[in-house]
Amino acid sequence: MTAPAGWKKATHSVNGSDCVEVRSDLRAIRDTKNPDHSIHADVRALVTVIKAGF
Repeated sequence: MTAPAGWKKATHSVNGSDCVEVRSDLRAIRDTKNPDHSIHADVRALVTVIKAGF
């Protein structure tokens, strides 16, 4: 299963459906199983915070 245009699926997806997708402009993330409900966030900033250990 591939992500729709404008979204990129996580490379660590186990079976192709249980994963997170990131919008191409890095401004939203969503659960593959619930594509109609994305979370708008600055993904780069989110990753920076996670790497810093909160």
